[in-house]
Amino acid sequence: MSGNNRLQLNVRITKETSDKLDEIVEYYQENTKVGRIYKGDVLTDIIEKSYEVMQKQKKVKMRV
Repeated sequence: MSGNNRLQLNVRITKETSDKLDEIVEYYQENTKVGRIYKGDVLTDIIEKSYEVMQKQKKVKMRV
């Protein structure tokens, strides 16, 4: 994923959310050929994809 400019976030999440994240990480690990996948990498990917979707939705709203 991207560069050396990383921040550490300390957040509290439910056990259920943590279990879901573990399952997603496992899925990424099984379905990518990048090597070891970390929770931070998965969260970064999810956030970047969500951000792209949000930006597209904003553009559509501006055209209306």
